[in-house]
Amino acid sequence: MTEADRIRIRYSPGSDDVGAALRAESFEQFLRRSREGRVAVDDEWAEVINDGCGRTRAVPLRVEGFDGGTAVGSGTEFEFRAETEE
Repeated sequence: MTEADRIRIRYSPGSDDVGAALRAESFEQFLRRSREGRVAVDDEWAEVINDGCGRTRAVPLRVEGFDGGTAVGSGTEFEFRAETEE
């Protein structure tokens, strides 16, 4: 199992706040630890993000593709796109 260089992920809802929370280094570190191991296109992950002021929001994530290998590892980067983006 080879570590992926980058994993492309779709998310919904596509607000700027949600995108910013997903792209935070702390959330990406969380994903590297919690999703370590093999991934496949169309895998769906139900995650919860901090929506500011102590609020949380459920955000469904779907793996769209990957570059390099097929596993999340310590060096994997994530590319997040809202469902409404091309």
